[in-house]
Amino acid sequence: MCGRFALTASPEEVREILGLLELEDFPARYNIAPTQPILVAIAAASHEPGSNRPDRKAQLVRWGLIPSWVKDPKDFALLINARSETATEKASFRAAMRHRRILIPASGFYEWHRPAKESGDKPQAYWIRPKHGGIVAFAGLMETYMSADGSEIDTGAVLTVAANQTMAPIHDRMPVVIQPEDFARWLDCRNLEPRDVQDLMRPADEDVFEAIAVSDLVNKVANVGPELQTPVAPREELKKPAPKKPDSGQMSLF
Repeated sequence: MCGRFALTASPEEVREILGLLELEDFPARYNIAPTQPILVAIAAASHEPGSNRPDRKAQLVRWGLIPSWVKDPKDFALLINARSETATEKASFRAAMRHRRILIPASGFYEWHRPAKESGDKPQAYWIRPKHGGIVAFAGLMETYMSADGSEIDTGAVLTVAANQTMAPIHDRMPVVIQPEDFARWLDCRNLEPRDVQDLMRPADEDVFEAIAVSDLVNKVANVGPELQTPVAPREELKKPAPKKPDSGQMSLF
């Protein structure tokens, strides 16, 4: 899953990489948490086919998707993540997968490795960042919720997928990362249905991220400085998953 992330790149870098029409200045954010506003990119409705100019708009949404059919958000679970394998089937995400796919820029995300209960150790926080620097774009979904008093709020969730071999020792899930060459496909909800972009919802390549153990400071939402990403010695060494056995091509009853 993805429960915290960061966006510390400059507005200029984010605007250029995502191809945004415009983007206001914003401060570096080292500890973005659920229910907080997050920056997302959506397809611009006025884009002209064949145009080389930027064709995406920046928007702020609340992290925590609320489906349009919810009567009272107080009685509804906070949906910060959506499983990519079932998002097209779930009532909470089905409409957004078809009509409101978004990109969520991030400088990296945090994940916690939970040791065996008998060890007595606390979960170890890790800062997962692009190995070669820069930012990545998470696949996301957006819904606009209208409350009983007529007020509207834009909300969003991060799509997740089974972890790759790099992430698996820490957690069994990770955010879906959309590559720049696939931004247009992912955002094109006019012409492409969920089945047309299903191939994009896969684990990131093994050389995309690196994991750095960090302190427990990230656990508290009130901590928002760069010290959250200072490396520390991990409490225990991560165990790499056993390599998959090659498929012999022979059927087995066991």
